[in-house]
Amino acid sequence: MAQDKGKNQDYGLQGMKGAGPGHRRFGGPVQKPKDMKGTLVRLWGYLKLQKGLFLTAFVLVALGNLASLSAPYLIYRSIDTVADGNGLERLRLILIALSSVYLVDSILSVLQGVLIARASQKVVLGLRRAVFSKLLKLPMFFYDTKSHGDLMSRLTNDVDSISTSLSGSAVQFMHAVMTVTGSFILMLSLSPVLTLGALITLPLSALATREVVRRTSKLFKLQQADLGSLNGYMEESISGFEVLKSFGREEESMNQFTVVNERLKEVGLKAQIISGALMPAMNVISNLGYAVIAILGGILSYRGNISIGIIAGFLGYSRQFTRPITDIASIFNTLQSAVAGAERVFETIDEEEESSDDDDAIRLDDAFGDVEFRNVSFSYKKGEPVIRDISFKCERGMTVALVGPTGAGKTTIVNLMNRSYEADSGSILIDGHSIRKIRRSDLRRLFGIVLQDTYLFSGTIRENIAYSRPDASMDDIIGAAKTADCHEFIMRLPKGYDTDLKESGSALSEGERQLIAIARAVLSDPSIMILDEATSSVDTRTELRIQEAMKRIKSGRTSFMIAHRLSTIREADLILFIEDGTIAEQGTHEELMDKKGRYYRMHSIQYANIGEDV
Repeated sequence: MAQDKGKNQDYGLQGMKGAGPGHRRFGGPVQKPKDMKGTLVRLWGYLKLQKGLFLTAFVLVALGNLASLSAPYLIYRSIDTVADGNGLERLRLILIALSSVYLVDSILSVLQGVLIARASQKVVLGLRRAVFSKLLKLPMFFYDTKSHGDLMSRLTNDVDSISTSLSGSAVQFMHAVMTVTGSFILMLSLSPVLTLGALITLPLSALATREVVRRTSKLFKLQQADLGSLNGYMEESISGFEVLKSFGREEESMNQFTVVNERLKEVGLKAQIISGALMPAMNVISNLGYAVIAILGGILSYRGNISIGIIAGFLGYSRQFTRPITDIASIFNTLQSAVAGAERVFETIDEEEESSDDDDAIRLDDAFGDVEFRNVSFSYKKGEPVIRDISFKCERGMTVALVGPTGAGKTTIVNLMNRSYEADSGSILIDGHSIRKIRRSDLRRLFGIVLQDTYLFSGTIRENIAYSRPDASMDDIIGAAKTADCHEFIMRLPKGYDTDLKESGSALSEGERQLIAIARAVLSDPSIMILDEATSSVDTRTELRIQEAMKRIKSGRTSFMIAHRLSTIREADLILFIEDGTIAEQGTHEELMDKKGRYYRMHSIQYANIGEDV
């Protein structure tokens, strides 16, 4: 429902507001990374759900490592066999075994990848389900303060970054740990002296990894945040494309997009350059260690302490020992992106949900329709009340109209009735029951809502009307459409009720969209109807049709109408003139006109154009 307060979403050069927790202003302070360890622990909770697949992959990794670790041993034996002149038959058997080892290792690697891919996608499935489920439970206030594009980015891009890291790093990490352990043991068995030479590279590798991870952790976090900001700007620009074109703002929009896009490019470039420097550095360190081993091995072989075959085998194990260390460093680098995405995902999951129903909440399948406000106050920000001490009462079948200046609090009042927001103080009663004592699901079923900004979902017209009651029969859908005076124009469409609506029904006129929305509300058969500026953006002829439809759906129901066109509310049983969050005047149209107060002046401005300020 449209809010009286505006959403601060300015994507101009001065910064981007309302873009969610991960956002930062351009040129503002660099955002510090959050706890990587804590995020990984939370992510592990999702990984444990697929422990069967991960354990199977772990076993395959272990078998693959046994195969790969046996390769340098077979190479060492083959060299010594040739050197000792023990015969070609033995060499042939060793080479067959070596070929079999490589083949088995390749097959196991493919199977590992399949299992890890399946496990990681299931983890991502669970994460996306958790985020989307959370979004459905969050209060309206959350969506008033967050960029929709940023939320979409968390649900897609951030979760995808986790998926990529899991599928690419899980097997690699398990393989690296096992290979390092196995290679170290075998290296010791071949030559403790050469093993000491190989360990020289470890401190250098640790130092390089620490420096790169420290620098990239901030950048990957900012990259994910700026990607969300870019999505937010694109979503807003595409949604408002007609307005953008009509005011000739293409160049300004392109300039603003360039600022956001350039910022994302700069952060991403820095992150990639620094992270990309890790592998060359690790290769230099690895080659340094390789050279040290070769030199030491040559000296020992010259002295007769070890054979040429042992040196060759040790070099193979050395390569297997140092390469996984390099891989582990690369994995930590990749994890920065995953952790950045996971932090933003968990930020959403940790948002405070709508308050749960009280333990003694009552069921209310139907309502008579009496509504009462008792000294109700509400504020979006603490200390800045929007609604102040509102009190009024209406009985079943009455039509209550809320009028007043823009931003006075009219929409907020009706939002409080269905608990889209919770009042700070006072109480709201329906049929004598406090709405806090009614189950929220039952409470919201009592209301039928037609908004100023009509939203139609992708699908057929029939599906859109039945959105409020999916089990409705076709006869009920047609009946609701006739009540809303949209049956005739629907039947003129090529496929009638089975006509597909795309892009929120953009092919229909605003009035036609509004009538379909009214039919959707009618089908739900609500006890209380809320009409929020339902005729504000249509022509006079369509307005008359909508008014006639509203008269039919209001019959026997309690109705609340928010209107700036006073012609739509003359017949209301009670008119509340809202100003600065309070009821400045109330009464019927005739009573308020006789008072010659605020309502009278607003009415005069609209119809007599006397030029007085409200």
